[in-house]
Amino acid sequence: MNNNNRQFRFQITEEMEEERIDKCLSMLIDSLSRSYIQKLLKDGQVTVNEVAVKANYRVKSDDEICFELPAAEEPDILPEDIPLNILYEDEDLLVVNKPKGMVVHPAAGHCSKTLVNAVMFHCHGELSGINGVMRPGIVHRIDRDTTGSVIICKNDYAHNHIANQLKEHSIVRKYHALCYGVIDEEEGTINAPIGRHPTDRKRMAVNDKNGKYAVTHYRVLNRFRGYTYIECILETGRTHQIRVHMASIGHPLLGDEVYANSRKSPFKLEGQCLHAKILGFIHPRSLKYIETDAPLPDYFQHLLEIL
Repeated sequence: MNNNNRQFRFQITEEMEEERIDKCLSMLIDSLSRSYIQKLLKDGQVTVNEVAVKANYRVKSDDEICFELPAAEEPDILPEDIPLNILYEDEDLLVVNKPKGMVVHPAAGHCSKTLVNAVMFHCHGELSGINGVMRPGIVHRIDRDTTGSVIICKNDYAHNHIANQLKEHSIVRKYHALCYGVIDEEEGTINAPIGRHPTDRKRMAVNDKNGKYAVTHYRVLNRFRGYTYIECILETGRTHQIRVHMASIGHPLLGDEVYANSRKSPFKLEGQCLHAKILGFIHPRSLKYIETDAPLPDYFQHLLEIL
């Protein structure tokens, strides 16, 4: 591999003989996902002994593999000097306590003042950009009106390592929430697939036909008159998972304007009462367990005091 990390040249050893080339390269280069390597192979970008091969090619001892990575596309996103509440930071990643109302990634209608704009300024543009398109550090997201912990990756090595932990469901993610109604049992598990709503494509729903496997564990932290304060532990991470799952058992989140079935909150709120409190993961470099605890936002703490 040359000094600018864009051109790769490998000599296959006996230990790797008969491995599929896509698997072989994914082991040799931690910063590239296997799906991206397969795309390079499909596009004829990878040669073995100067001949282009496909993903199912099985390598032989002394094969010489060569390829060059195309330059990552720069995102059309401007850094913005927005204060960040940083819970943890080192040379590989940072964990940010995201405030309510902030979108994680720019999209239609939200081109600025996002978390990505803020971290691009904070990290001076040194963020992960994998699979040919720069994705500025984002490996997972939380909703605009959900507060709490988000991991930001500063390089491709950290990005792939954290992404693999998410895929394996090994990251600890504990959320605190306030929901409508009083939950009688002390704890429970909701195992129900989540997919697009059959008639409203902007919403998610429990969907037995086209939904993806989704599991949420919950336990009661406190009960109030008409409401319950709960902790939810995500086993999976589907879009709107906690909001959809709690609504599916008749306890939608307080303030949720999408899934609360027209229930009107008696409190002045901006969206659902949901906070990503505890985040635990294996650090990509040290392999030590790191856990952050994002304090409840003021509005949430004040609401608990009122109740």
